[in-house]
Amino acid sequence: MTFEPTPVSRAREQVERQLREAILSGTFKTGDKLPSEVELAQSFSVSRTTVREALRTLDSSGLISKTPGVAGGSFVRVVDHQALGVTLGDSIENTLRFGNIGFDEVIRVRRMLEVPAVRLAAENRDEEDLDRMRGFAERQKKTTVDDPEVPDLDTNLHVSIAEASGNRVLASFVGALHRVIRPALYVDISPPVGKKTVSQHLAIVRAVEQGDPQAAASAMEAHLDYLDRLPAAREANGY
Repeated sequence: MTFEPTPVSRAREQVERQLREAILSGTFKTGDKLPSEVELAQSFSVSRTTVREALRTLDSSGLISKTPGVAGGSFVRVVDHQALGVTLGDSIENTLRFGNIGFDEVIRVRRMLEVPAVRLAAENRDEEDLDRMRGFAERQKKTTVDDPEVPDLDTNLHVSIAEASGNRVLASFVGALHRVIRPALYVDISPPVGKKTVSQHLAIVRAVEQGDPQAAASAMEAHLDYLDRLPAAREANGY
């Protein structure tokens, strides 16, 4: 028998995973208020910054909502299609790590889902969808490739496109695949690659904004083709 090292989760990921499992298992129910950042930091023996990052990810995933103010905090949301995406992602990740499906198979399914999704987004998007897409794309323009938020921005942009399709199940699957394969970690990103990727994202958003399904699909295909040609960095994912 041979053993291989497995990647150690960052503190933020460990906090996020345990809180997510507590929500999905029913330990924390819909409407419940989570312990404060100070209490969570003490419980996990991590910094408040680490807890804040984990809560931000759970908020983006739709599992919690953050309310400011003295009476505010982090509250468990209704389990919806976004939570379904998280559950699907966990199942896919476990199968990848311990089962017999390959990483390349997941990459191919991503293409099968995202090209039709962007077509539908161009047909069905509303102003709120467009504002969300533009927001993520603009934040990408202002960041650098070594920013730790890059993977989450990439995932959030693609998920927002899928959500604009109007099919929540489709959006759940796209979100699940993105959160597992983490495309921004799958490829070897350099500043020129980051710049090219952002320009491709902007082209996709423009096509969706213009309501042109064919242009949107072509822009997404070009983006995925470009990623497929880049040097892989799969060890970042542990696969």
